[in-house]
Amino acid sequence: MYMSHIPPGPLAALIAGILILLLPRLLNYVVAVYLIVIGILGLVHGVWW
Repeated sequence: MYMSHIPPGPLAALIAGILILLLPRLLNYVVAVYLIVIGILGLVHGVWW
Protein backbone atom coordinates (compact mmCIF):
# COMPACT_ATOMS: atom_id res chain seq x y z
CA MET A 1 0.00 0.00 0.00
CA TYR A 2 1.45 3.34 -1.05
CA MET A 3 0.95 6.26 1.33
CA SER A 4 1.84 9.67 -0.05
CA HIS A 5 0.62 11.59 3.00
CA ILE A 6 1.07 10.65 6.64
CA PRO A 7 -1.15 12.67 9.01
CA PRO A 8 0.99 14.57 11.55
CA GLY A 9 -1.32 14.08 14.55
CA PRO A 10 -1.18 10.30 14.82
CA LEU A 11 2.52 10.24 13.95
CA ALA A 12 3.32 12.78 16.68
CA ALA A 13 1.19 10.82 19.15
CA LEU A 14 3.07 7.63 18.31
CA ILE A 15 6.46 9.27 18.77
CA ALA A 16 5.34 10.92 22.03
CA GLY A 17 4.03 7.62 23.36
CA ILE A 18 7.28 5.83 22.61
CA LEU A 19 9.34 8.58 24.24
CA ILE A 20 7.16 8.53 27.34
CA LEU A 21 7.55 4.76 27.64
CA LEU A 22 11.31 4.94 27.24
CA LEU A 23 11.97 8.07 29.30
CA PRO A 24 9.11 8.82 31.75
CA ARG A 25 10.87 11.94 33.06
CA LEU A 26 10.40 13.57 29.67
CA LEU A 27 6.61 13.41 29.97
CA ASN A 28 6.18 17.14 30.62
CA TYR A 29 8.40 18.12 27.70
CA VAL A 30 6.86 15.60 25.31
CA VAL A 31 3.34 16.76 26.14
CA ALA A 32 4.34 20.42 25.81
CA VAL A 33 6.02 19.89 22.43
CA TYR A 34 3.10 17.80 21.20
CA LEU A 35 0.57 20.46 22.15
CA ILE A 36 2.65 23.23 20.58
CA VAL A 37 3.09 21.31 17.31
CA ILE A 38 -0.59 20.39 17.08
CA GLY A 39 -1.56 23.97 17.85
CA ILE A 40 0.74 25.40 15.19
CA LEU A 41 -0.44 22.86 12.63
CA GLY A 42 -4.04 23.72 13.46
CA LEU A 43 -3.40 27.43 13.00
CA VAL A 44 -1.48 26.97 9.76
CA HIS A 45 -4.11 24.59 8.40
CA GLY A 46 -6.84 27.10 9.29
CA VAL A 47 -5.00 29.93 7.52
CA TRP A 48 -4.30 27.95 4.36
CA TRP A 49 -7.82 26.59 4.01
